[in-house]
Amino acid sequence: MPSDRSIAYFSMEVGLRTEMPTYSGGLGVLAGDTLRAAADLGVPVAAVTLLYRQGFFRQHIAPDGTQTESAPEWEPQRFLTPLKERVTLTLEGREVQLRAWLYRLRGVSGEEVPIYMLDADLPENAPEDAALTGQLYGGDTRYRLRQEAVLGLGGVAMLRALGHDGIETYHMNEGHSALLTVALLRELGSDRESGPPSQADVAAVRSRCVFTTHTPVPAGHDRFPIAMVFEVLGEELAQAIHQLPCTEGHVLNMTYLGLFFSRYVNGVAKRHGEVAQSLYPDYFIRSITNGVHAGTWTAPAFADLFDRRIPGWRVDGHMLRRALMIPEEEIMTAHAESKRQLMAAIETRSGVKFDPTVMTIGFARRAATYKRADFVLNDLDDLRAIANKTGRLQFVYAGKAHPHDEPAKDIIRRVFAAREELGADVPIVYLEEHDMGLAKLLTSGVDLWLNNPEKPMEASGTSGMKAALNGVPSLSVLDGWWPEGWIEGVTGWSIGEDVDYAEDPEVERSSLYNKLNYVIVPLFYGAPQNYGRVMRSTIAVNGAYFTAQRMLQQYVSEAYAKGE
Repeated sequence: MPSDRSIAYFSMEVGLRTEMPTYSGGLGVLAGDTLRAAADLGVPVAAVTLLYRQGFFRQHIAPDGTQTESAPEWEPQRFLTPLKERVTLTLEGREVQLRAWLYRLRGVSGEEVPIYMLDADLPENAPEDAALTGQLYGGDTRYRLRQEAVLGLGGVAMLRALGHDGIETYHMNEGHSALLTVALLRELGSDRESGPPSQADVAAVRSRCVFTTHTPVPAGHDRFPIAMVFEVLGEELAQAIHQLPCTEGHVLNMTYLGLFFSRYVNGVAKRHGEVAQSLYPDYFIRSITNGVHAGTWTAPAFADLFDRRIPGWRVDGHMLRRALMIPEEEIMTAHAESKRQLMAAIETRSGVKFDPTVMTIGFARRAATYKRADFVLNDLDDLRAIANKTGRLQFVYAGKAHPHDEPAKDIIRRVFAAREELGADVPIVYLEEHDMGLAKLLTSGVDLWLNNPEKPMEASGTSGMKAALNGVPSLSVLDGWWPEGWIEGVTGWSIGEDVDYAEDPEVERSSLYNKLNYVIVPLFYGAPQNYGRVMRSTIAVNGAYFTAQRMLQQYVSEAYAKGE
């Protein structure tokens, strides 16, 4: 196996292909885009994640909007190569063997990034241990702790077994993999000492670690009772952890573990970096704003257009700024083809026939309460009046709720209830199984991308970046990435006006309806050429900047560079 990798990228989930259910949403898709950019740019990265034989889950939605779930079926051997190497962990006093499956991710230049997916489903393991690489974000707290031990401790051991001896930087994509720091500490012998780790050993581990946080609220971070940590990891490792400043009382906070052992810590948008700094005042939090992989998320019609008009855009996303030289008619023609494909997919998936001449608004996010999928549906009379007097509207929704998140499931039911009440006045469809394939259709085929999270809870929000690559402007709350991408009337429109502080929901709702009624819908129907101009500038400004290549170049120069 290759030993020329100097960066190890750890992520609990990685989105690589629609057919591989190894991701749940934005975190995993971002990881996949990061690794695609590494392959494009020839950055010497090796990635570690888990295999997830049962994936996240398949989503089924009843006519009343009730979500149920089932396990997906997939065959890892269709996409991955099993490796012969084995490593062993001790969890709950039992030896757990792990193997890895290799996915070779090839970039536009022919360079490859190896992605190792750890697998505990081996006959040598007890059934409860073999199931550890079964479900993504499944099971109880103990299951999650054991999974994170497999990722962090097992991942470092597997890299060693595979001959990756030149790793200089370990990048933790969220706190799930923070136990890798303990594995590095153990290699220095600190866990066998009676007292806390020496300052020299802590500094040695810290000099090798980078941590990216994605969650702007304290409740979003993994916490495990210290008693459980001792039971699962054993006395030596748990005692080493317990003596570190990463516990809150009798609880291990995985984010604090990652923060403590990292030389470089960043949020995923400038605004999010500020929020994270307020959450963790004892640490210096930088920011590297997320980006998306242009070659992956650009729809076929736009990819063909860019290939003709902007040769080299796949290698250098910054070249998309030259979209300003493309006539609006060609932008609108490419969008019409993308919209046609979305309309066909909607009919195939749901039986609902949408009118391609009607302004179509898209909302497809993880169904979490703070993302407020039903926010635009709070005043159905106002929405009906806009559609009847200003211009017709139709909405397409998608997004999974976590199986145990009942409030999120209620939001899906509320969208269905609004659909029934609005009827033909404002057609609404909610599509099942939001995955990478559907996301690409949605972000390229709608006319407007809607995003209205509760501030300041949006860390970044890459769906709007994917839309921008395809000329779809955003109507969004000023949170996450949008304060950086927002130029009113040029790349889209804001909901509310305040960048720095949360606003009254009534003020936001009024702003949302007013922008639709008096600005966006009249522009779409009354001056389509001007709407096409907004689409073009959306590509040239946001599509060209918010790329995974730009993001990774920042990681290379700011986070991975020696001397940080």
